[in-house]
Amino acid sequence: MSGLQGKRILLGITGSIAAYKAAEWVRSLVKEEALVTVILTEAAERFVSALTFSALSGNPVHRDMFDEVSERVMAHINLSREADVLLIAPATAQTIAKLAHGMADNLLVTVALAARIPVVICPAMNSSMLAHSATLENISRLEQFGYHVVQPGSGCLACGETGDGRLADWDVARETLLALFQPQDLKGRNILITAGPTREPLDPARFLSNRSSGKMGFALARTAWRRGGQVTLVAGPVHLPDPPGMEVIRVTTAEEMAQVVFDRAKSTGIIVKSAAVADFKPVAYASHKIKKTQQGLQLDLIKNIDILSKLGEKRLAGQVIVGFAAESRDHAGEGQRKLREKNLDLIVVNDILGTKTGFDVETNQVTLIDRQATTSLPLLSKEATANRIWDKVVQLLGEGSGHINVA
Repeated sequence: MSGLQGKRILLGITGSIAAYKAAEWVRSLVKEEALVTVILTEAAERFVSALTFSALSGNPVHRDMFDEVSERVMAHINLSREADVLLIAPATAQTIAKLAHGMADNLLVTVALAARIPVVICPAMNSSMLAHSATLENISRLEQFGYHVVQPGSGCLACGETGDGRLADWDVARETLLALFQPQDLKGRNILITAGPTREPLDPARFLSNRSSGKMGFALARTAWRRGGQVTLVAGPVHLPDPPGMEVIRVTTAEEMAQVVFDRAKSTGIIVKSAAVADFKPVAYASHKIKKTQQGLQLDLIKNIDILSKLGEKRLAGQVIVGFAAESRDHAGEGQRKLREKNLDLIVVNDILGTKTGFDVETNQVTLIDRQATTSLPLLSKEATANRIWDKVVQLLGEGSGHINVA
């Protein structure tokens, strides 16, 4: 189930060329089964018609503050009362200025002034307009009012210039919306998460690795950020885009991952090691491609550093450490053994033999083992599984397992 399913989204669209992108945003929201109602300013209709948004949302579009249709007479008050969030995208410099100074000369800004729901602003404009001190001051005022401002992206603009001012990508805006509907029970916590496999080079053409896609670790990072965490994601070589709102550090080998993790662990309250670090690496790297022979090939391997065990050995007082174990049998027994031997607070065990669990699938079914209890979760999406894991971490923090001075 999507985190936006059933959410009532009031989308305000203003007179920017980026208004055409809002049409795709509506499609995405409807696909996630959100309930979308659109407000168009007069200038916005010069770029995209009301009929387009009515067809995409399945609802009438609101345009006129003085509509004579009886159920719309008090639209400037009722629209926000019937919504969970007001999203203004794109938000022009003109609309931002009106909101910053309490002007109410069209339906959209009047709705925003009357709103007692979260308001999300997604600016979009020319770089010079965005950089103008008046615009920067107005955006700052909106943030002081409690509005959630999604920083614009950078790139080629409609005017032909290149710079800041592009409407933020939908993924960034979506994460902001999702965060509004999540408990902020990780707020102020520094969280370090590892994800994906590592690759141990054998020669210029080959490496040793595993099937990890990184999807579980990235789901943990996204859901932790939505719940207010200050997230650092250390990712091995995966084909996933960087989640917005956090620091992402890309590494390749187990040694590289270890260096980053040990450095960041000194100032981190919660560490989640979901990466599938290669257990072994070649004794020596061949500088030229190894040629095949009739006799076959024998590889000499040595153990990689056990990052999780080292973290358990050197853990700070109050630090919460979560490990992952990919197992094919005796899940509970192996999980409990690793929990003890690696000095962890929680271990997440998943079945790598299942067709809907483990590597490179969208769902997971895991067992959570802490020092007091074992809990088997049902088959869930990886994001839903991640949220169940964070629920357990929050519980452990409340029981005194976590929150250190550096968190």
